[in-house]
Amino acid sequence: MKNIEFKSISAQRIYNDYLKRVERTISILSEKDKLDMLMEINSHIYEAMQQDSKENEIDKLLITTENLGLPEEFLIPVVAEKKLIQAVHTFNPKHVWQALKMNISNGLGYSIVSILYLGLSVFGFLIFTKIFFPSKTGLFYMNNEFKAFGFISNADEMNEVLGFWFFPITIVSAVIIYVLITLLLGLLKSK
Repeated sequence: MKNIEFKSISAQRIYNDYLKRVERTISILSEKDKLDMLMEINSHIYEAMQQDSKENEIDKLLITTENLGLPEEFLIPVVAEKKLIQAVHTFNPKHVWQALKMNISNGLGYSIVSILYLGLSVFGFLIFTKIFFPSKTGLFYMNNEFKAFGFISNADEMNEVLGFWFFPITIVSAVIIYVLITLLLGLLKSK
């Protein structure tokens, strides 16, 4: 791959630093995959630099790299996918382990977010059912034994113990779940 030559020393440093970050991020890939990704990113930068615009060379390069994004963020899913493909083709335990390590954390994190969203929607549903079906929604006990929480079709012989307190408890629970979802998405995004 032929590196781009810039007139400005500062632009050259920015470019070289960006490519070093890309190389670090893709370092676990095969040589062919690394070269392909470097050439693709280099080509994108070259094409962006060839476009006529009012910006100087440094500004153009900064805009281009900002549009591409941080290599540590936008390349991770691509690297994880390529590593998975490599693991499937080679059956090499090292590649399998690297692929699992890169993919499982994202998959697990997004699975947890999905479950939390489901819980959030259930609490929202329960708030509405408590308004329209107050005797069939709540925390139910029968013979001093927990029987159900939520909406039930047959509440005969069961005591709903929360009454009005069902609303604040459900709303606070929904807010806590929403905060957890937001924090978890922030953690997943920062990877």
